[in-house]
Amino acid sequence: MSDFLLKISWLIPLYGLIGAILSLPWSIGIIRKTGPRPAAYINLLMTVLSFIHGTIAFNAIWQQEPEKIVFHWLTIANLDLSLAIELSPVSLGALELVTGISLLVQLYALGYLEKDWSLARFYGLMGFFEAALGGIAISDSLLLSYGLLEMLTLSTYLLVGFWYAQPLVVTAARDAFLTKRVGDIILLMGLVALSSYGEGLSFSELETWASSHPLPSLTAALLGLSLIAGPTGKCAQFPLSLWLDEAMEGPNPAGIMRNSIVVSAGAYVLIKLQPVFTLSPISSDILIIIGSVTVLGASLIALAQIDIKRALCHSTSAFLGLVFIAVGLGHVDIALLLLLTHAIGKALLFMSAGSIILTTSNQNITEMGGIWSRMPATTSAFVVGSGSLIALMPLGIFWTIQRWFNGSWDVDWWLLGILIFLNFFNAINLTRVFRLVFLGDPQMKTRRVAEAPWPMALPMVSLSIVALLIPLVPMRWPLWLASTTPLEISDILVVQLAIPLIMLSGLIGCIIGFIINLRKAWARPTHFLLRFIQDLLAYDFYLDKIYGFTVVWMVATLSKLTNWLDRYVVDGVVNLVSLITIFSGNTLKYNVSGQSQFYILTMIVGVTLLIWFVLNGQYSIITDYWSSILGN
Repeated sequence: MSDFLLKISWLIPLYGLIGAILSLPWSIGIIRKTGPRPAAYINLLMTVLSFIHGTIAFNAIWQQEPEKIVFHWLTIANLDLSLAIELSPVSLGALELVTGISLLVQLYALGYLEKDWSLARFYGLMGFFEAALGGIAISDSLLLSYGLLEMLTLSTYLLVGFWYAQPLVVTAARDAFLTKRVGDIILLMGLVALSSYGEGLSFSELETWASSHPLPSLTAALLGLSLIAGPTGKCAQFPLSLWLDEAMEGPNPAGIMRNSIVVSAGAYVLIKLQPVFTLSPISSDILIIIGSVTVLGASLIALAQIDIKRALCHSTSAFLGLVFIAVGLGHVDIALLLLLTHAIGKALLFMSAGSIILTTSNQNITEMGGIWSRMPATTSAFVVGSGSLIALMPLGIFWTIQRWFNGSWDVDWWLLGILIFLNFFNAINLTRVFRLVFLGDPQMKTRRVAEAPWPMALPMVSLSIVALLIPLVPMRWPLWLASTTPLEISDILVVQLAIPLIMLSGLIGCIIGFIINLRKAWARPTHFLLRFIQDLLAYDFYLDKIYGFTVVWMVATLSKLTNWLDRYVVDGVVNLVSLITIFSGNTLKYNVSGQSQFYILTMIVGVTLLIWFVLNGQYSIITDYWSSILGN
């Protein structure tokens, strides 16, 4: 039975799509008497089935060779467009992560959106969302993955704009969609170029192709840069990082998926494309630069946010920056582990944030406080999620960093510096949020808070247990990740000092976060320099303003120029021809008398004039000829 379920495990992403289709009668209002809850139950049931099916298939493929299923979609002459599915411990493990968190999020949404009138539409979109994410997890085809990424972009737009009656939500959905489209279009150019150099390429074939098909340096660099653009937009990396902040206008359950799984999907595709980046050092360097800039910038921006969701979402961009660095260095296993640990920790943080928002009807962390004793499940989720993202033993990301600096990977001081920087400021940010929200005296909006309803508390407790059990997983990682062997590293001091320094940075960051005075008067400092720095970080280094004065201005100016050319040049020529036609037609109509004698006279005059012009031209040619002869 397990072998059969393994063979048909490529159907697992379709469960979510089926749930989305079955919820349409409630989503579009055909069925009203029952309310929207049946649509939620249908999607929950389909997600449970996909999780159970995936678990059985994952256990069946464990410690076995990957299997590949190919569907030939279109075959014409030498063109073969195929959709390939890879069944392996890595792909099915990623699929399990998608379905598992999606199941918890959908159960969580029953409590968070209990009174929302469009609950059925939300669950239908979540089913579509899950289908795209699950397909990306097991896809081995460049063409199929791109199509699924487009589905992901569409579902992101619809979920961010879920509450479309609010103007700010509409703007956020539009910006998120357009920002991702920039990366997707460039990615499509790269995929077309890549397919022209290797017909029928799939992700599993890229390593062999890259080693046997050397490309010119410029071609390899441009190809790598175009393939980087798509994941840059999906992972909210600089300079396409603006959308994730604005996307927080959507419902928090969708924000949980977006900050844990959706951004990971773009990084997952980037990891699969890694062999292409080995063709040019420029591509690898750009990955490292993008990741480093995002880590440094997003870590600082998060410190200036007072909206609880925005304070957490910027750390998402920072951690995904580490994935870009790992891929640029060729450390694919580390990139996968970063995705796993970050997804669980960040999902916990956003579940806790959603519980706080629901009970307080507020997102401003400066207006909260003293809720830890009233919301124990929410507090525990935030503490465990924060600990999973700070390199403090023995929680999640500590083991990933320990594997990164165990002497099996070629590392350097600059990488250690970036990790220390991220861990230090991430610890300060999470401790700052924890103090303002959970500790201190209760304020006006937090005096009567109560724990979230059980549909929200159960996923938080369940995922907290999973996060606490993650330290037991490293014993099994070598079974499905590449085996590591010690290297001859020139500076062994980096490896020896890495873990103590990183742990020390997290500890110091937590201490600073606890002892620093967070007075409300500091919310708007009077000192010019402090206010400038605060505004610079709070407004994301004014990146939107920079885009407005550069890219947006250039596009707007070009649009105005083309509009002027179309209106006064192209339309002017067309209108001139039409006016000449109308004028000549109106002129000739007065010469139409209906008398045959007049028509014959007109033809005689016309033929006479034609003969005269011809003979006159020939006469001038003959006289010129004889004049030249006589002159000689």
